[in-house]
Amino acid sequence: MDYTRFVALRGPMHDELEAQLERARRRPNDLSYDELETLAVRYRQVLHDHSLASARFPGTAAAARRRRLVLEATHWLHRDAGERLPSLRRFVTTDFPRAMTAAAPAIGVAAALFVVSALLGFAVVAVDPALAGLFLGEEAIDGLHRGTLWTDSIFAAAPAALLSGAIARNNLTVALTAFGGGALAGLGALYVASLNGVMLGSVLALVERFGLGGALLEFIAAHGPLEITLILVSAGAGLHLGRALVAADDRPRAAALRVAGREALLVLFGSLPWILLLGFVEGFVSPSNAVGWRAKLLLGLLLEAAFVLWATAPWLRALPSAEDGAA
Repeated sequence: MDYTRFVALRGPMHDELEAQLERARRRPNDLSYDELETLAVRYRQVLHDHSLASARFPGTAAAARRRRLVLEATHWLHRDAGERLPSLRRFVTTDFPRAMTAAAPAIGVAAALFVVSALLGFAVVAVDPALAGLFLGEEAIDGLHRGTLWTDSIFAAAPAALLSGAIARNNLTVALTAFGGGALAGLGALYVASLNGVMLGSVLALVERFGLGGALLEFIAAHGPLEITLILVSAGAGLHLGRALVAADDRPRAAALRVAGREALLVLFGSLPWILLLGFVEGFVSPSNAVGWRAKLLLGLLLEAAFVLWATAPWLRALPSAEDGAA
């Protein structure tokens, strides 16, 4: 059996299984015994097709899809009834890490674009500092001439609690914009990633020209690493959604969008609490002269490590292996 015939013959049954799994996840208690039996029969069929596709068509979209269907069906059929209800524990230990894994390629693209844009912004402003005026106002640039950062006047003029809330709202806006940009075939998410990269590179080049690079790095040490990560994760989630709009592999586009949309939303929801936490850190810790740069850097690295460890969930790596064994 060649690849095209395999997809044509087995694709409709796999579409039905995927749709039935989606209904089962949404309303598990509404399944009749006949529907559950049909799901089990289709599950056994897709197990066979998974083995066939892995052996004859490795590395293809069909093989990847069958493997994913086997994992999803195995997970749904073999868990306890109590686990079928949405829960915070399941979100923390399973749903978010798996969604991050699915969106990882898109996050990688956003991160690569961010780095390239930051280097470009740094190089351009190093040659022509006037271009930094696109991102910094005249007052901020005048402050650099006086040997002070714009952050000094901002945090001296308003209470930390007020600024913390404003920072959190701004970061949420950036994250939601990056995510929502995925609806434009991913172009909006790419724009947010590149724009933030150019801004960071340009500003670093300018403040370094005035000998204030160390002061700026000290200010962003506590919140900067995770803040950049969360922007890229949000952009990656939007790009993951946008990819389903233009490349649905061998699935119906509606099915691809449904799966990608759920995964992207899980990534976004998992990032939001960290964005709120960073608002507090940036409002109270980053501008504080009572906290040394070493303590700020340590806090920034700990926050980054905590998020990455949760997102990659190394303690759950055995779960996919167990399901692979069942397949």
